[in-house]
Amino acid sequence: MKIAIALVLLLALALPVTAQTPTLDDVVRGVEGAYGKMTDLRGEFTQSALNKSLNQTIDAKGVVYLKKGGKLRWEYVEPTRQEIVSDGKTIWIHTPQLNQVNTGAAPEALSGPAGSFLSGLGKLRQHFNVRFLNPAQPKDADGNVVLDLTPKQPLPTLARLVLSLDANSYDVRKAVVYDQFDNTVTMTFTKVAVNTGLPDKLFVFTAPKGAATVPLR
Repeated sequence: MKIAIALVLLLALALPVTAQTPTLDDVVRGVEGAYGKMTDLRGEFTQSALNKSLNQTIDAKGVVYLKKGGKLRWEYVEPTRQEIVSDGKTIWIHTPQLNQVNTGAAPEALSGPAGSFLSGLGKLRQHFNVRFLNPAQPKDADGNVVLDLTPKQPLPTLARLVLSLDANSYDVRKAVVYDQFDNTVTMTFTKVAVNTGLPDKLFVFTAPKGAATVPLR
C-alpha cells in the first residue's frame, strides 16, 4: 500500500504564493503553474493509514525526495524500514526486513493522474473534478485552504484526495487519500525544501548483496 500512496501524493507538495484569500481558480492556477518551475523537492512526512473494514490504523514516518523526470525516493523509517526509489524508468521497492527488492517499469507503475503530474503536465482540471472541501468556508480551523479532488477516472488506490494547503505559501500541509473501499491514508508534511539541486544518484538503487529480486506486480 505504501507505493500506491507515495505515488498519489506526488502531484502537489510545493505550490507558489498567491493572494491570501484565493478563489478556486487561483488555487488551480497555482497548482498547474508550480510544476513548470519545480525541479526537485525534499520533505519529511508522517503517515497514518486506516483500514476501515478492520478498524485498524498503522502509523509511519520518513523522508521523501522528488525530482523532475519521474525521479522519486520515499524512505520509510517507522514502523519498518522501506525504500521506494525510481529513476523515471525503473522503480525499486526495498524491504530490508524481508531482504527483498521488488522492481518493475516506472512508467507502468506511475500511470494515471499521479503519473501525469510527475511528467510535469500539471493539468489539474483535466484529471480531477476540483472543489473546495467546504465551498462556504474554504479554510479549515488551522487557516489552511482545503481542496477536495475526485479523479475523473478513479483508480482502485485513488478514489478521492483531500489536500490542506497553507493559505499564504500554498505548501501542502496535509493530504488524505481515499481508496475505492473508503480506506484512508493521511500524510502530514514538514520541512519542505524546493529546488535544492538534488543529485541524480539519489534516485538510483543498487540491490544489497544477497537480496532477493522479485518482479513488481
